[in-house]
Amino acid sequence: MRPLTGIKVIEMAGLAPAPYCGMILADFGADVVVVDRLSKGSQETPFFMSKDPFDRGKRSIRIDLKTEEGIAMVKRQIVSSDVLLEPYRPEVMEKLGIGPDDALKLNPKLIYARLTGWGQSGPYAGMAGHDINYLALSGVLSLCRLKGEKPHPPCNLLGDFAGGGMLCALGITLALFERTHSGKGQVVDAAMVDGASSFLTYIYGLLAHNFMTLDIGSNILDGAAPYYQTYETADQKYMAVGAIEGRFYEQFVLGLRLDPTSLPDQNEEEQWPKMQAQFAEIFRKKTRDEWSSTFKGKDACVSPVLDLDEVDQDPHFIERRSFINLKGILQPAAAPRLTRTPGRSDTPGSPRGSETRKVLEDLGYSSEEISTLLEKGIVEASSENG
Repeated sequence: MRPLTGIKVIEMAGLAPAPYCGMILADFGADVVVVDRLSKGSQETPFFMSKDPFDRGKRSIRIDLKTEEGIAMVKRQIVSSDVLLEPYRPEVMEKLGIGPDDALKLNPKLIYARLTGWGQSGPYAGMAGHDINYLALSGVLSLCRLKGEKPHPPCNLLGDFAGGGMLCALGITLALFERTHSGKGQVVDAAMVDGASSFLTYIYGLLAHNFMTLDIGSNILDGAAPYYQTYETADQKYMAVGAIEGRFYEQFVLGLRLDPTSLPDQNEEEQWPKMQAQFAEIFRKKTRDEWSSTFKGKDACVSPVLDLDEVDQDPHFIERRSFINLKGILQPAAAPRLTRTPGRSDTPGSPRGSETRKVLEDLGYSSEEISTLLEKGIVEASSENG
């Protein structure tokens, strides 16, 4: 049995952060039902209809939420569910009649999770935004650059998925745990801008103790130090060096076949550019695999920079079974790992709407009622399993 077995989740269909959150819950046993829009007139592509990695382990139903009957279905789900996860701007769910106040009246034990970029309050709450905007306002984006360069967005990993989806999953599990004491539900306001800001706690500590400055690109962790850096190899690939501590730095220097006494002090900042140039020249003499072999098993904090199509072939990940292949898509397996009740990620998602009939049956709708709803276009079932 997985940790969230028996927990019923309604996931209102949306963009990546919410489906990622729902995937985490499904990996650990929750029965996640995605409430999606009708495919007619939808912008959805075939990929997201049948091969979205975030759909693994979930069921789905297609409902016309512009109808009273459609909203009534969601309300019936709310009565028997533990969690409702929604990714819309403030007031969207309220206008549908299924906002937090309405939902908690139907089910006082419901955990109502609202995953947005800006949060449910504040002057930006109703504005559009993307990962880059949330990182910009939080200050995270200002750190994503080298000295003299403009900030570069780190894909959409830090705001959408870490600050949004992951933190929302944590908020949901915290609220579920609290419910075991109080018996009451509550609202989780998960804002990506808050999550991104939370990641900076350590940086604020460094700034407060003068271990870092706002001259980004001149500090140990942001690209200035020659021992916390990436270096190009002979085959135009890269090695990553994180030899901060003295004992690791010593092993790093020995791996480069340098005499430590011939080098300036590790933290003599004025010499960092010269040292970085020297290390770069050495790294360019061997391939990435040759350097990987050199540092294998050594506490030098040196590792190869793998491309995404190489990661699953690394022996470390092979032994740990860190990746799976579902419907031809390579993807990370469930994490974190629990010894007694581990997550599972080996159940591929079915096409959106393929579980419509089954979900409605579970909600107590008769076969006749389901047929009528299908005929009226209130719900939609895909041809596969629907």
